[in-house]
Amino acid sequence: MPVFLPPGCDIHFPPPAAASPEGLLAVGGDLSVPRLLAAYRQGVFPWYNDDTPILWWNLPERSILVPEELHIPHSLRRTINARRFQISLDWAFADVITACAGTRRPGQQGSWIVPAMREAYTALHEAGYAHSVEAWEGGQLVGGAYGVALGRAFFGESMFFKKPDASKTAFVWLVRYLAAQGYALIDCQQVTEHTSRFGAVSIDRDSFMCSLKNALVGDDRAGRWQLPDDFFPL
Repeated sequence: MPVFLPPGCDIHFPPPAAASPEGLLAVGGDLSVPRLLAAYRQGVFPWYNDDTPILWWNLPERSILVPEELHIPHSLRRTINARRFQISLDWAFADVITACAGTRRPGQQGSWIVPAMREAYTALHEAGYAHSVEAWEGGQLVGGAYGVALGRAFFGESMFFKKPDASKTAFVWLVRYLAAQGYALIDCQQVTEHTSRFGAVSIDRDSFMCSLKNALVGDDRAGRWQLPDDFFPL
């Protein structure tokens, strides 16, 4: 049975084995920066709707991508080489998370990126732990993604696009940047056809927790990210 977490109390979570078969671990609590950081360090993430309490998950199967093992489809390589989009990091976090919240996805009613989540992750960004990658065309934001970085682990949260290949291009730049910075693990959370195309694989919870423990060794690199002037992902 999921454990109820009162707000403002101990930010530790139950052990992963306490999760339901679907991966629901705990209910309630709050979305404060300390609690969110504690959650990610323990392999837990929030995912809920505006008509439910906060739900905390540690899934039995996890999709991960090793940055050094990124696969880039040939058609996307052509788009990147054509330099159709201009890519930035941490230029427009609020705009990216708002666009992600407004994206309608197949099989989903509404968005799990409710106002409280946007506020919480914006606070994480201001604290230097949440980051965004943006794709621009003609000065307009046309794609992007955001997530949380701790140690040598990056936890992907959501992405959006307004032009074909915009979010995919931004994702490639992000992964290449993470590889260059020595990151060992990208948590893609759930297995999807989209992430599988890039080389993400599904592993069980125990394997994920072991990989996460290794990736969290070392200091967090809190602060704003910026691409080097000469950086190119191919």
